Amino acid sequence: MESSGTRRQNTRRRLFEAAVTLIAEQGFSSTTVDEIAERAGVAKGTVYYNFASKTVLFEELLRHGIELLTDSLQAAADDAAGRGGSRVDALDAMIRAGLNFITRYPALMQLYVAELWRTNRAWQSTLMQVRRKAIAVIESVLRDAVAGGELSEEIDVPLTASALFGMVLVAALDWQSFQPERSIDEVHSALSRLLQGRVSGARP
Repeated sequence: MESSGTRRQNTRRRLFEAAVTLIAEQGFSSTTVDEIAERAGVAKGTVYYNFASKTVLFEELLRHGIELLTDSLQAAADDAAGRGGSRVDALDAMIRAGLNFITRYPALMQLYVAELWRTNRAWQSTLMQVRRKAIAVIESVLRDAVAGGELSEEIDVPLTASALFGMVLVAALDWQSFQPERSIDEVHSALSRLLQGRVSGARP
């Protein structure tokens, strides 16, 4: 039998999935708690039991989603290092992990992009914090690569990390929206060539 903790975790997961799908479809303001509860298959009171308000639910949704992405990026970098790969190999593995994540959670990442540039939301501070954590993972690998002589000391690490993060995000969303016939291997290969040519300085 499920423990109470497991049941609550599963309920919160259903609420997250329902909220992200509905908000992606019709926007935050147009989405009601009743709709979220109905889509998740729970009572309206269950939403408020787990989250104080729709705003809190959405804030936690963004936090949870980007933290999952951060964990995926870190795991990819660690795996590449564990296999004896270079730091550039680790960056390439992180690109693949990012594409896999966005393929799995496209609605979440569409919301992230939509909300990133809004400045009047209650969750803006939270969004900036979790974005900073995700980019910090990339920065760490870049700094190690510079320190190890794999990359030039002239690289602007914070800006390059942001550029790599944005490249994967925008390319993946463009791929899914306008070029869905392409495979993930094709998209990864194209981004990998950009990484090898622009960051590492090697011929693409």
